[in-house]
Amino acid sequence: MVEKDMEEKQKLLSSLPPVDEILRSSEAMEWLKTYPRRYVLQAIREVIDLRRKEILKGLTSDISEEYMMAEIENIVESLSSYSLKPLINATGIVIHTNLGRSLLSDKALENIKKVAGNYSTLEYELKEGKRGKRYTHIKRILRDVTGAEDALIVNNNAAAVLLCLNTLSQGKETIVSRGELVEIGGSFRMPEVMAASGAILKEVGTTNKTHLFDYERAINEDTALILKVHKSNFRVTGFAEEVSMEDLVSLGKKYQIPVMFDLGSGCLIDLKPFGIHDEPVVKDIVNLGVDITTFSGDKLLGGPQGGVIVGKREYIERIQKNPITRAVRIDKLTLSGFEATLMEYIEEEKAVENIPTLRMLLQKPEEIRGRANKIAKKLKKEIKDAHITVMADLSRAGGGSLPEVDFPTYVVSIKPDNIPVNEVEERLRQGTPPIISRIKEASLILDARTVKDRDIGELVKGIKTALSGGI
Repeated sequence: MVEKDMEEKQKLLSSLPPVDEILRSSEAMEWLKTYPRRYVLQAIREVIDLRRKEILKGLTSDISEEYMMAEIENIVESLSSYSLKPLINATGIVIHTNLGRSLLSDKALENIKKVAGNYSTLEYELKEGKRGKRYTHIKRILRDVTGAEDALIVNNNAAAVLLCLNTLSQGKETIVSRGELVEIGGSFRMPEVMAASGAILKEVGTTNKTHLFDYERAINEDTALILKVHKSNFRVTGFAEEVSMEDLVSLGKKYQIPVMFDLGSGCLIDLKPFGIHDEPVVKDIVNLGVDITTFSGDKLLGGPQGGVIVGKREYIERIQKNPITRAVRIDKLTLSGFEATLMEYIEEEKAVENIPTLRMLLQKPEEIRGRANKIAKKLKKEIKDAHITVMADLSRAGGGSLPEVDFPTYVVSIKPDNIPVNEVEERLRQGTPPIISRIKEASLILDARTVKDRDIGELVKGIKTALSGGI
């Protein structure tokens, strides 16, 4: 019996085609026109090796040419595909950190493509015909939209804060309210950023209440900076109090100590007309006389990832001369995207219309409902084994921005008849393109706020495939 079993295994093993034979096939010839030869060879060897192991273990194995060729092609496609890929965001979270935060405007994308595909004036002065500085391209527009004397952009806001602290307070004390020692995404904590910068943390006040006299009592000959941190990703409510920026600016002037405000999200337009009253506007903060203000570029601003530093020229010049500035500088792609994004803010109504983050956050509920109805209608035509409805719901800004603001939205709710909703959600994530949704009360939820009109066809197709058992 054992000998017969071995004979059968040897027969199956000998029937496996060699690598060269598959490589000479018409299918392989087509693969080599599209995919790297290295990956085609790797895929062929992987499939042959897998079949060989299955045969030796006595497992039932399909070694037909048709099956093996299909498997090889799947592996070649997987090896040759990019890891970073676009997807459909149906979560309703506009500034979704895990999904890349803000989408760039059409003008930003056009400018990036134009600059990236050509040589550019990145560090070259056309008028004088000599080497220039990359930051000059962005200073004028940042001064225009924020009212600051000078400006600088680095690769993210954590870097901006670290750079400012290292420049202005290395080896000396920075005063911060205990209630503002925040943690941002990825477990980066303000005390740790300060320690890395070389600044000495001087905590004042309590978690819920800090008074002006707490700051004033902490000032001594080692005090180099007063830092306020906007609690952009959480709120302390109830028995709470914090010191206003006006009072901190006055205190700084009294003792000739610079005052810095880490705004976090960084909003360039007044959101009060849209019912959002708690988010400070960068220009208003600058007008208060704050010496240095830092904020993110890819949150409420709606641009590429970056950390923006605006403020008094004397401090920006010192910060720019810091050797760390080169280590955290932005490249030509980020710079070109920023310049085009900021140009939209010259006319605020254009910014709301043209910058995707603002447009999605501030779109009217009836517009979202129309898109949700369109999605639901198409789904009902394609899918019969699920209960599909349009419902009112709430969206969030995300990205640590506007934590207390709920945005009225409309969602498409899908309750499958024959398959667990968790399995559908997983299949959507693994589809092409991936679709990221959420689950609520045993239903799959698609928030129409963050679904682009041009993606509705792919969305419907992906859901149909997932419900039918495919990927």
